[in-house]
This record gives sequence, structure tokens and C-alpha cells, in this order.
Amino acid sequence: MQKATRKLTPDFEDSFEDHCWKDIMPPDVIELYSNYRREVGVGPSPALVAIDLYELVYQGGAKPVPAVMKSYPNSCGEYAWAAIAPTKRLFAAARAAGLPIFYSTGDTRPQSQPKNVRATRRQGVRIDPAMYAIRPEFAPHPEDVVITKVRASAFFGTPLAAHLTQLGVNSVIVCGESTSGCVRASAVDAYSHGFHVTLVEECCFDRSPLSHKVNLFDMHHKYADVLHVDEVVRHLEALRAKA
Repeated sequence: MQKATRKLTPDFEDSFEDHCWKDIMPPDVIELYSNYRREVGVGPSPALVAIDLYELVYQGGAKPVPAVMKSYPNSCGEYAWAAIAPTKRLFAAARAAGLPIFYSTGDTRPQSQPKNVRATRRQGVRIDPAMYAIRPEFAPHPEDVVITKVRASAFFGTPLAAHLTQLGVNSVIVCGESTSGCVRASAVDAYSHGFHVTLVEECCFDRSPLSHKVNLFDMHHKYADVLHVDEVVRHLEALRAKA
């Protein structure tokens, strides 16, 4: 199965850089990364990897993060809720195309927690283990795989790479949160394991729009192909039609 690509136009800003970071990245910075311009797309034999779509990041509702952070310091507020609809579209298209689907969430077992080993250096926050349940909108099906992790990356210290390899997966389509944290760590590890990585822009989110945009920009140029959800859904619909 060949990689489905979106080719560059003569004006690269109309294709390769047509993303959410356009309003913050000045032309001189974009030009510094010009050696990374290339055709992008969904790679062959893909699987969907959903990073940390658990209840914790939706706490407080669809409100601005500053309005919820004191009560719910792990919430991504309105940005988490805005990503629900496009992520449901992505899941529906992935299931219809028969893609393997993997989730990551936190390992809440006390015996799995080495002393002082955490996903990040966030201080003084106790988390109810129930908050690591996947949101109902994205509830795993019996055939799906839920990976539990202690560190940020869904690959570090987990059997995810082995699962993907045994299934003949060559590419991963990544969604979830946070763009600057667990999504980034997982995308870089996936690339380092030799998988083609696609990040779905509207289906990734962070508590900071600036962190979201800067990290997508950086990963797009170095490790992953950032695509819009419409592009990924069209590709998956084409896979389904061929099947």
C-alpha cells in the first residue's frame, strides 16, 4: 500500500505550511525550516493511536483554561471539548476502514509506580484513578487495545511497538493530548521506531494554544506529517472503498 500524499504547490505556504501556526510563525522562521519541505500524507498500513483521551482533561467543561485550572489543574478546558467532534469523525472513519485502534492512558496501579517516576514534573496534584477512564465518546471496543503507561510516551516501557509490528502496521495516525507533552513524546518515539507518523491537527489539543501551534510546527518539520482531519478522513474513506 502506497503512501497517500499531498503534493507541494509552487507556493509552499499554500500546502506544506497551511496550518494553525501560520498566524504566529514569521516568514523568516518558516524559511529557516525550508529544508524540511516535502510531500506529506498518511503512510501505508496505518493504525490509529489515541493519546490520553481520558476524563481528566475534560474536567470543568468547555470553559477557558484559566477559568478551570484552579479546580482542575489537568484540564484542557475548551480546547479539549472543541476537539471532540473532529475526533469522533476520525474514529468513525478509522473503524469503517478497519484500522487497528490503540489508546493510551495512565497506569494507576500503585505497584507500577516507581518512586518519583511521573509523566511530567507537575507538582502537588493528586489524581483520582477514575479520571483515567477514556471519555464515553471514544469508548474502546472489545477489539481495541488500551495501553497503560507511566511516562509521557505511549511507547516508553509499553508493548505498543510490539503490538503494531505483529499487526504489520507501518504508520500511525495520532490524536489526543497534550500536543506539547504526551502527543509529542509518542510521535517522536513512533518516528524513532521507524513508523510513519501522521498528526491530525484538529484532533490534537493542549491547554495552551501557543504550545499547541509551536509543537505542531516543530513536529511537522522534523518527525511527522501534520494533516487536517478532512484530509485524513478522505484517505480513510478511500481505503474503505478499496477494501
